[in-house]
Amino acid sequence: MIVGTRGSQLALAQTKQVCADLSKITGESIDVEIIKTKGDKITTSQLYNMDSKGLFTKELDIALLEEEVDFTVHSFKDLPTELDEDLEIVAVPKREAPNEVLISKKDWNELGPGSKLGTSSLRREAFCNHYNKEFELKPIRGNIETRIQKALESDLDATIMAQAGLKRLNLTKYIKNVFPLDYITPPAGQGALAIITRKDSDIKGVISKLNDYVSMQEVLAEKKVLEELGVGCQWPIGAIARMNDNEFNIYSILLTKEGEILKEQTEKGSIRNAVELGGRIGKLFGDYV
Repeated sequence: MIVGTRGSQLALAQTKQVCADLSKITGESIDVEIIKTKGDKITTSQLYNMDSKGLFTKELDIALLEEEVDFTVHSFKDLPTELDEDLEIVAVPKREAPNEVLISKKDWNELGPGSKLGTSSLRREAFCNHYNKEFELKPIRGNIETRIQKALESDLDATIMAQAGLKRLNLTKYIKNVFPLDYITPPAGQGALAIITRKDSDIKGVISKLNDYVSMQEVLAEKKVLEELGVGCQWPIGAIARMNDNEFNIYSILLTKEGEILKEQTEKGSIRNAVELGGRIGKLFGDYV
């Protein structure tokens, strides 16, 4: 088998873990094919100012459709809301922590007005404005290690990142604060991986053994919010689904760039109706987008 992946340290770490877990099941080794995406080649633009559909996935989809690789591994949050009709998310392994974290020499509460915070996320920018931080917001791009270095060693004072990537790369020592999920709500799918194959693939059965049902339903519900709205990172939207005491909960928040809350909503019910619950929120938010 051949797996397709992006070439960043995080993408490779994620893919190697999937391959290791899969090899335990099949007893076979898996070859890794590194594929460069359009998003990897663009290092200067703010992603929310671009047409970001498939920015980090399209080239991998093409390799899969042309049978150059047998399956691909993605960060779930990078997936466009609609997959190619011939492709399928076959497995979402157990999700890593979806929280946002602060990388800084200072505590969040010590970062005063005028502090320079690096971010290329409209959602993170909106949350900073919501909490009246009065930061000087600076664009920042690059892999995880680069952004950590910029936050700690350049003229920046801080940046906000996903906890999951730092955990997967054993870089948690750089985390200053972990934000609660309802304080800075993550983007749909954060912390989860998606393993994709062709719909007619004969390895779907074995790949599906890596699926974690709860994790899959959580991220599908979160993505359904965006799918109903027909938007991606061009709007400041956070969404997080969790199982609490055998009840499925999904919370989502929609803000303006300036930090005003346009709408926030929680839906609760059975995990069997997870996607439907996400869809309800998306329809409700549609009046504000």
